Amino acid sequence: MDQLTPLAPDFVSITYGAGGRTRERTHEMVVAVRQRTPIEPAAHLTCVGASREEIRDILERYWRAGIRHLVALRGDPPSGSGAFVPHPGGYAGAVDLVAGIRAFADFEISVAAHPEGHPDSTSRKADLEQLKRKEAAGASRAITQYFFDPEVFLRFRDEAIRAGIRMPLVPGILPVTDFGQLQRISARCGAQVPPWLEQLFAGLDQEPETGRLVGAHVTAGLCQELFREGVEAFHFYTLNRAELTRAVCRFLGVREREVRPGRLPTVAWQD
Repeated sequence: MDQLTPLAPDFVSITYGAGGRTRERTHEMVVAVRQRTPIEPAAHLTCVGASREEIRDILERYWRAGIRHLVALRGDPPSGSGAFVPHPGGYAGAVDLVAGIRAFADFEISVAAHPEGHPDSTSRKADLEQLKRKEAAGASRAITQYFFDPEVFLRFRDEAIRAGIRMPLVPGILPVTDFGQLQRISARCGAQVPPWLEQLFAGLDQEPETGRLVGAHVTAGLCQELFREGVEAFHFYTLNRAELTRAVCRFLGVREREVRPGRLPTVAWQD
């Protein structure tokens, strides 16, 4: 927070662990950000392992604490538990969760989008229909899963527009700091790791500093290409590491506590 707050992001989102196991700690962190920093916090909220009554209690606590932005997700089941199964008294998925939040209070609601397809989805058409249902239920914006080919996002953006989706689509950007970790995360979430990226990081397992330099170059190039194509907001998945996000913001012209004329991107990050 100390390193990234001077960049004045639109918001910082704070995640749950799989199965909602860090729910209470997430709440404490979100409230601390609200009380101790000038940055708007966005709290992750998932359907996993919670009844509607429990989620309503969480919404009440956030509203009383002055939290007005939520990231509404179906959520991942706990490791080893198999496919997602809705709580017997809970929400069936992200669409129902968004509708429930919207019925409770006027939160700003961000949702997930999957330009390379959700792991449980049957087709790209099904992904777009699901995203459109989230918008109809009350979503304010969609933040995408990370990707490394700008055409993946640009093609998805065009398809979403043709499907009638009008809410902003914000690309999720993952600055690569640990290629082994990237491969493990990608295997779970369905994101594609292109061969050229694997080649760039080949042999750098014992050279973390060189790996970070390569990661900064790759991420900055991706963001600059998207910016040239009219993308003006980015959501960085920091994995609790600030230095690469700061470096990429430098490449994009974003400076600490500095107001610059002209067209610059807006940023958000996720810890």
